[in-house]
Amino acid sequence: MLRAMGTAASGMKAQQMNIDTIANNLANVNTTGYKKSHAEFQDLLYEKVVPSGQINAEGRANPTRVEVGHGVKLVATNKNFGQGTVVSTGNPLDVMIEGDGFFQLRMPDGTIKYTRDGSFKLDAELNVVSSAGYRLEPALTVPSDTTELAVSRDGIVSVMVSGDDSNVQEIGQLELARFPNAAGLAARGGNIYAESPGSGAPILANPGTDGIGETSSGFLEMSNVETVDELVNMISAQRAYELNSKTITMADEMLQTVNRLKR
Repeated sequence: MLRAMGTAASGMKAQQMNIDTIANNLANVNTTGYKKSHAEFQDLLYEKVVPSGQINAEGRANPTRVEVGHGVKLVATNKNFGQGTVVSTGNPLDVMIEGDGFFQLRMPDGTIKYTRDGSFKLDAELNVVSSAGYRLEPALTVPSDTTELAVSRDGIVSVMVSGDDSNVQEIGQLELARFPNAAGLAARGGNIYAESPGSGAPILANPGTDGIGETSSGFLEMSNVETVDELVNMISAQRAYELNSKTITMADEMLQTVNRLKR
């Protein structure tokens, strides 16, 4: 009965983490480029009460065993990098990736981080930056007399300048990154991911090449969270939490019964 309490308590903790993960998904349902997470669990160690193959009183080996588990533990909160919903903005600096890949951002400390959030802006020096002010990598600067800007499907950035609307100038090329295991990327908040030993080293290429998706200007990729699915998952997690709490209550009642027998 004490074992049952500990086992059920581990189940309650696991379902609490599950609810926390679902709540974060729902909180980011409108976050640009957000990728939903899901919790994964494993059972804990088993106590072997009767091992398989043990010789019974009749001289035969038992074909089965008696094992008692000790609960559950959270082992991963995996990101689902499936494509999110598409929103048309008409802003040429809003760029989405259709398929695999990440934009590269240069951090203040010089390191490179990665994002699916393509809502870019211009800073005071006309550098293309993220919403948080991090510069796009490779660096891209827009001429001050630009009248029109466009990003092609293969990531070529072109502009038209005032006084020469008939001449299109290429000012840069977007370079994207993909990873052998994108689920291993470390989420840093702010729609930013960092390379980790689990993700592998980034593979850099132009959009539309080497397995990397193409770019679409004037569109944004929103969250891939499905609200209905998350609500169903939340109900399921809540019921599992309640069942584990009832198990603790039942184990407590059984202990009370045993205690009364001693009196």
